Amino acid sequence: MRGLSTKQNQFCLEYIKDLNATQAAIRAGYAKASAHIQGSKLLANPKVKKRIDELLAERVERTKVDAEVVLRDLDAVRRMDVADIMADDGTLLPVKQWPEVWRRYIVAMDVSEINAGEGEPVAVLKKIKIPDKLKNLELLGKHVAVMAFKDTIDHNHKGEVRTITRRIVDTSDGRS
Repeated sequence: MRGLSTKQNQFCLEYIKDLNATQAAIRAGYAKASAHIQGSKLLANPKVKKRIDELLAERVERTKVDAEVVLRDLDAVRRMDVADIMADDGTLLPVKQWPEVWRRYIVAMDVSEINAGEGEPVAVLKKIKIPDKLKNLELLGKHVAVMAFKDTIDHNHKGEVRTITRRIVDTSDGRS
């Protein structure tokens, strides 16, 4: 990219991998001891920011995965209903009969046969692990800016803290 050094451009390429400025700076060849500072400075550079935005846009175009796709998939996981994969007698349906969302998003599946000797199995134990619904809701909430998930605290004290601190100090010094 015009206007960026080779190292700055490498930082941009590394940054879009995991969005970790410190690690991107290290991988781009900046000193480990100052990588956190360098990463922060690079992200504040308008040319670097522009290059990162270009790279992210290229990735979205290439993968066809954008915020809308992520939101749609998170919503699909939210709507997963175990009744969709269970027969009326409580057994699991064959996997080919499962809705696509279940086939794509189960975390693990364990099928074990229980034998009581020779011959046919007495029982088949099937375990499936579904996605973490609470984590999924948290991600959905962050995506749609649910206030309960904000990590921001607003401090509007306008001098009150200084006044209270002064009173505490004065009281402890015996100057009430």
